[in-house]
Parts: sequence; structure tokens; C-alpha cells
Amino acid sequence: MDRAGAPAFHENEPHQNDVAQRLNWLRAGVLGANDGIVSVAAIVVGVAGVTTQSGPILVAGTAGLVGGAVSMALGEYVSVSSQKDSQEALIEKERRELQEQPEDELEELAAIYQCKGLSADTARTVARELTAHDALGAHLSAELNIDETDIVSPWHAALASAVSFVAGAILPMLAILLPPENIRVPLTFAAVLVALAATGALGAWIGGGSKWRAAVRVVVGGALALVATFSIGSLLGASGVL
Repeated sequence: MDRAGAPAFHENEPHQNDVAQRLNWLRAGVLGANDGIVSVAAIVVGVAGVTTQSGPILVAGTAGLVGGAVSMALGEYVSVSSQKDSQEALIEKERRELQEQPEDELEELAAIYQCKGLSADTARTVARELTAHDALGAHLSAELNIDETDIVSPWHAALASAVSFVAGAILPMLAILLPPENIRVPLTFAAVLVALAATGALGAWIGGGSKWRAAVRVVVGGALALVATFSIGSLLGASGVL
């Protein structure tokens, strides 16, 4: 607070919306990495159940990595694009209403603040001052909880999703290809389950949930996926189908 009694805001002061958005991005990145770990691990372990040769495992793992990253990026792009289009449509609608019926919009803004507990006179004063400062921003914040300068980017979301998937997928690729053939599968199981426990706990910590429960859920799900694909690969290899 400055000498005049007004709150002083500093350029480096954290803002709640910014922090929340960063946490959402971080959680999305953790989930993307988790998908990369499970998806590619299941593929390479399944192929390892058929053959011990590194070539087929590398090809299958690379295909899963590239295909998964592209799929994640496309899905995120489409989803965020729809969100962006909706936000922009709401902003344009509000801008048009302010141009066509400013008095009605002023009354609406005052009513919103009155519903939040301000007296009628105070609510009208607040509405007038906010309208004079930034009418569109005031209405977007009060009515829709939207910041005009904070529209989501589909390209950023797609890139973040693809990068996080690839980051997660690299672990099972290295775990299955680098060790000797006789220990590559159990070592991959161990590395993947440890990584899943870490990502599950981190995701829960970001979301404020139980880290242990989240870690156990993710580890159990990942273990089932690995056992299923390895078993199918072993059966197909033993049957002579492949």
C-alpha cells in the first residue's frame, strides 16, 4: 500500500489468473507425458513379446511416438480452437451490445455488482467508473469471466501437447533399446512404472488431490496395459502367426 493509502501493485507481483493458467498448462503437460509413457511403452513391450530384435522394436516405437504426438497435437488444436472461437464470439457479441445499447449494458453491469452485495448507489457508481475506464473489459470480466487479452492459442496448446507426449515417450524407447536383450523387458516395466508413479503424483499435487491414490491408479493402469500387450505379443510370437 502506498502513502496515499491505495494498494500498490508491482510488475513482478503474481496474479491469481496467471498462476491458475500456468498450473493448468503444467497439468496438461504432465498428462501428455503420461500418455506418451503408457502408449509407447505398451507398443514396444508388445513387439518385444514377439521378437528380441531391436529393428522392429525401434520402428514400432518410433511410429507410435510420431503418431501419438500428431494425434495429441491435432486433438488439442481442435479442442482449443473451438474454445477460442467461442470466446471470440462472446467478446464480439458484448462489443456489439455496448455499441447498440450502452445504457442497458450499464444497468446490467450495475445489477451484477448489486447482486454481489453492493448498494444500488455504490453499484451504479462502480459500473459507471468501470465503463468509463474500459467498458468492454468490465463487462467481459463481470458477466463472462473472460479477459480479452488472454485468449487461448490453439497452436501453443497443440505444440505443448505434442512436446509433452514426445518427452514421455522417449523414456520407454530408451529403456527397451539400450539395455541387453535379456533384461530389456523387465527394466522397461520398472522404468515405466516408476515414471508413471512420478507423473501421477505430480498431476495430483498440481490439482490438489491425493498423491498416493493418483500414483497407485496410474501405476496399476500402466501395469495392466504393459502386461496385456506383452502377453498378446508373446502369444502371437509363440503361435507362429508372426
